Amino acid sequence: MAVVGELDFESFVRRRRERRGPFVGGEGERAYAYALDRTVRSGFDKVKPVELAIAASVRMFKAFGKGQLLGGAVKVSERQFPRVHGLAKECAETLGIAVPSVYIVNSPTLNAATYGTQDDSFILVHSALVDHFEDDELRSVLGHEAGHIHNDHVVYLTALHFLTQMAGMFVRFSVTPAMLGLRAWARRAEVTCDRAALLCTKDVSATERSLAKLALGSRKLYEDLDLEELLAQDAEGREGPGRFAELFATHPFLPKRILALRVFAESRLYRGHAGLGDDGLTMEEVDREVGNLVQVVGR
Repeated sequence: MAVVGELDFESFVRRRRERRGPFVGGEGERAYAYALDRTVRSGFDKVKPVELAIAASVRMFKAFGKGQLLGGAVKVSERQFPRVHGLAKECAETLGIAVPSVYIVNSPTLNAATYGTQDDSFILVHSALVDHFEDDELRSVLGHEAGHIHNDHVVYLTALHFLTQMAGMFVRFSVTPAMLGLRAWARRAEVTCDRAALLCTKDVSATERSLAKLALGSRKLYEDLDLEELLAQDAEGREGPGRFAELFATHPFLPKRILALRVFAESRLYRGHAGLGDDGLTMEEVDREVGNLVQVVGR
């Protein structure tokens, strides 16, 4: 049995199932979470390479990883960057988690990420993202990252981060099994957290726009972006050998994410939360349709 720092791995799994909060379904699982996120993640409890990677990653994080990630970052608080803090607080209240620690790091890349352990996690936001995004779009990004915390993704994301770094330092094949498993899970986790973003914004357009802006990254082009043209790329991406590149990616291709989000927007869970009525798709119906949309090969 692996020991994750001071955290017994079986205890971690048990605590994950026992935690409660909004949108919680059976056995403590988040009712909005993509079913394959839960299924693949539960399988990690029995996969030795992943279990060992998680244990090693938490030890690395505690030893030097947190200092490395936050060495040049600036912490968000009520007094410092109150705009960002307020949005993070709103998302935390929506999902029923403690207000997460948020840091700003100087970077021209539009990105945000969540790292740490289940007991010591934080959101890292690149400064360019704050500059480019309106409040509703930034709320979507913070809601997505808060979704990782709400769904107990953090140790797995941290493990994937360190494994990716280690692959360049050591023999790649020694970490490949764990990396491939974690990347396959990560693509499904992104679907879950896009749903968390929508629960926080209650605004489909804003959530879709935030995803598109992350991919585009140019103020000069935002106004001319045609989302339907972007979604038409989904069909193009399913042709030719290039589609297999997604097998090694940590995120589904962007058109798939937006299409999957639109399906969730038709769910009874989301519509009830957003005050749009008590009708809509069940989560089983949502996940079945999303599974067809986001699968890597074929449809």
